[in-house]
Parts: sequence; C-alpha cells; structure tokens
Amino acid sequence: MQLCISNHSRSNFYRFLKPISHIVGKEPKTVAGIGIACIYNHAPHSNHSDVWFVKVVSTLCIQSSTTSLSGFHSDYLRNHLSPSITFEVIRRLNGYHCNGKLAFDFFQFTRLNLNVTHLIATYNVLLRSLCQMGFHDLAKLVYEYMRVDGHLPDSSVLGLLVSSFAHVGNFDFAKQLLSHAQSDNVEIRSFVYNNFLTLLVRRNRVQEAVSFFSGHISKSQCYCPDTCTFNIVIRGLCRVGEVEKAFELFNDMGSFGCSPDVVTYNALINGLSRVGEADRGLELLREVQSGNVFSPDVVTYTSVISGYCKLGNMEMASSIYDEMISSGVKPSLITFNVLIDGFGKSGDMSSARSTYEKMLCCGCLPDVVTFTSLIDGYCRSGKVDQGLRLWDEMNERNLAPNVYTFAILINSLCKENRINEARDLLRQLRRREDIVPKPFIYNPVIDGLCKAGNVDEANVVVAEMEAKKCNPDKLTYTILIIGHCMKGKMSEAMTIFTKMLEVGCAPDRITVNSFISCLLKAGMPKEAYRIKQAAWEGLNLEMSSLRRSNPIRTNMDIPVAA
Repeated sequence: MQLCISNHSRSNFYRFLKPISHIVGKEPKTVAGIGIACIYNHAPHSNHSDVWFVKVVSTLCIQSSTTSLSGFHSDYLRNHLSPSITFEVIRRLNGYHCNGKLAFDFFQFTRLNLNVTHLIATYNVLLRSLCQMGFHDLAKLVYEYMRVDGHLPDSSVLGLLVSSFAHVGNFDFAKQLLSHAQSDNVEIRSFVYNNFLTLLVRRNRVQEAVSFFSGHISKSQCYCPDTCTFNIVIRGLCRVGEVEKAFELFNDMGSFGCSPDVVTYNALINGLSRVGEADRGLELLREVQSGNVFSPDVVTYTSVISGYCKLGNMEMASSIYDEMISSGVKPSLITFNVLIDGFGKSGDMSSARSTYEKMLCCGCLPDVVTFTSLIDGYCRSGKVDQGLRLWDEMNERNLAPNVYTFAILINSLCKENRINEARDLLRQLRRREDIVPKPFIYNPVIDGLCKAGNVDEANVVVAEMEAKKCNPDKLTYTILIIGHCMKGKMSEAMTIFTKMLEVGCAPDRITVNSFISCLLKAGMPKEAYRIKQAAWEGLNLEMSSLRRSNPIRTNMDIPVAA
C-alpha cells in the first residue's frame, strides 16, 4: 500500500522538512521518510502542516534520543513551536510513545531554551504521567515551573499529586501542596484531604494526621471537614489507644455541622474494647440502638463482643452474640474468630469447638486465624496432640499456617520436651518463603537443645534462623552462652558474648551475671573480670548512642504559647 500525496502537498511537505533536516543533522530525504512514515502509520491522512510538524518533531525526538535535544536549537523551531503545538508533541511523546521522561525533557528544553509559554493542559498531562510512572522528582519540578508560570492545578490534578506523593512517603511535599492550594484559594474536594489522612493513619503516623487535622483542615477557609474526615482521625486515635482524644473529636463534630454515623461509633467502640473498657463500648451500642438514624451492624456488635472476650468475660460476650442474632444481624468470620479465641484463652474448649461447628453450619469457612485460635486454646489446655490434629486439618483445607501458628505449637511442644517434633516444624518453616519469623519461634527449640546438651544442633538452628533473616535477640544469645558454659565450652561462650556486643545487642544483668558465675565456677576469674568490663563498656556505648539520637531536653517544663 502506498501513501498518495499530491504534487503540491509533496512540494510543501519537502519545503517544510528542509529546515528540520538542518536542525537535527539528517538528510532531507531521511527526514522526509520519517515524516511520511509517521503520518502514514500513526494518524489519519492530513495536509495540515501543523499535523506534520507535530508528528515529525515527535518521531525525531524518539529517534534522536534525549541527548540530541540540544541539536534542536533553531530559530525555525522557535518561530513555529506554538504552545498548542508543543502540547501536542508532549502529549504524543507521553501518550503514544509512553515516554514520560522524554516528554519532560522536551518540555524543559522548549521552556528554558526556546522560551515557549506552556499551556496549563501541558502541565496537567505531564504531572499525571510523571506521577503514574514514578518520576516524582520530575513531577515536583514541573509543579514548581507551573507555579512560576502563574498556573494552578485544579482539584483533580491536586488530588492526584497529593495522593501520589503520600503513597511514596513524601508527606511533607503533600502537605506543601495542600498549603499552597489553601493560600491560592483553590477548591479542594473532600476526597483529597480524606485520602491524605487515610494514608497517614495507615503508615502509623496518627499524631501527624491529628496535627494536620487540627492545624490545617479545621482552620481552612476553603474546606470544611465532613463525617468521613472525622472518622479517619478518630479511627486512627483509637487504633493507638488515644481513646479520650478520639472522644474530643467526636464531641467537636457538631460544631463543624457533622453528625456521627455507624462508622464513627464502631471506631469508638473498637477503641474502647482495645483499652479494656468494654462497658463503655456497650453504652455506646445502647446509644446507637436508642437512636432512629441508623442501626448497629455486625462490626458494632463484634467490637463489643471482642471487648468482653479480651476481659475474659465470655458470659457477657455470649449474651451480646445472642442479642445480635435475635436482632437479625448475621455474624461474620471475624465475629466467630473473636469468640473462639476468647473461649480458648479462658480454657473453655468445649464452647470454642461448639462455636467452630456453629460457624460451619452458618456457611462461614474458617481461615488461618480460626485454626490458630483453636490450636492455641488446646495447647493452653495441655492438649497439644489435639492442636497437632488441627494442624493436619489445616493442611487438608489448603490453609497455610502463619507465624503465630508455628510459634504456638513449637513453644507447646518444647514445654512437653518434644524437641524433635518442634525441630521438624522449624524445618517446615525453613521452606516457607512467605514468612520472616521472629526470635521467639526459635528460642524455645534452642533452649531445649541446650538443656539437653546438644549445643551443636542449637548452633545449627541459629544458623537457620539467620538464613531466614531473623537476627538472634538478647534471649537467644543468653541461652547459647549458658548452654555452651554447661557443656564446658567456655571459649565458644566468650565468642558468642563478643558477637552479641558487636551486633549491638546489649546484654542485661541476667546474661552478664550468669556468664560471670559460670566463668568463676570454671576457675576463670580473669575472663570473668574482662566480661564484666566488656559488658559495662558495651552498656555505656549503647547509652551514649541513645543520648546522641535522643538529646536531653532541658526546657521540657517551659510553657509554650499555643
């Protein structure tokens, strides 16, 4: 198939491409080939020179790469690159060619070298694409250019920028964006603020979210917080145990024209349950029931049930569960898991098993939390074999145990001196690439092996532990030191103690005193003295490091104006 171009159009086309060939250092025929190809392959036929120009410049940018953009220095480009044509080139580089970095380079080149005044649409396209491609440093630079050139992002672009920078952890710049928007009187939609607060809370930066809410959102002239805004901050405060501060916000909602909803109450009830105030949570449940605006849902009831389970008051927890059923609210998987865990911790495995069977009858499939709670309950009751049978049932259901399932069974087996079985579970854990275990899983096995005099195998377990990127803790080192001492391997014990200090794991008095006692009994007073000195120096070094990282504040009691 051939591209048909009239003689007049062909003449205009070559006359149009001639200065381009000088710009990029290519023969006119080569440039013409590129131009015809890009017109033929990428767009409808058109005789409009602007269309040709956009396609030719875009294609030449791609073929010449960013290193050749300096060769585009030309009065011809300066005279023919209008803001709208530049926008089309950038949009083509960014969209069709998916090269945001090259689009930015062309944008910057035309702005700085050719003095092109860019359209706000150009800035918006670049900001969106650079954020989506992860070029946040370039997006920040484009935003700064945008403000210098007198443009302001609209609410949609602003929301994208705030969310994108917050997602990569640059909360400071996200705050700066919102501050600029407020000072520039740019309308900010509620989802922008709410999304930002949600990300702060998810990153465990609750106090930062509270400060931003109090210092920025609540005082903003451009935006009034809605119920969702309050819910996010209240939920965050309750998650970190700051329930009273959460209630302060709850009581302030009316002054902003907001009314609490069921999500608000659920967050507060859950927060009260976390801090052991189940009765206050029940009062809030009754408050919801007495109103006519909304009804408690499964989360409301489950939060109250959880509070009583944490207190061991299973009678009250069961009563609330029965009330929930009679109210027509269907229990969830979490509801059943909370009850099973509560019964297991209180030693009532008959009720725990009954709840499990009730759960199956309701068509609610168990998960790893369900089985872990049941296994924990049986192990607490001294029925480790029943826990192992549940372990097998998990495998039959293709449910992978989590780190806590391993820890519970391993610890229980070690308590019954069934070290070999616990060791087998560690071998299974070694094959699990999705689990990065903690020292508390390995320590019972290491301790059991050391007490049995098998310190060599204990060292093998430590090696496996480190291979799983699990660093020994203070208890691990103490167990190993005492274990080697009991076998008379004093030199190895001293090596372990030295390593403990080298990795920055400061020994406590139990570790030091036990080791010194073993050295003295072995007739090694000089070594005991050196260990005492090394431990003291290590402790002083740790304290010195803490002081440098947390300098002492001498003005803590000086009042500061709010």
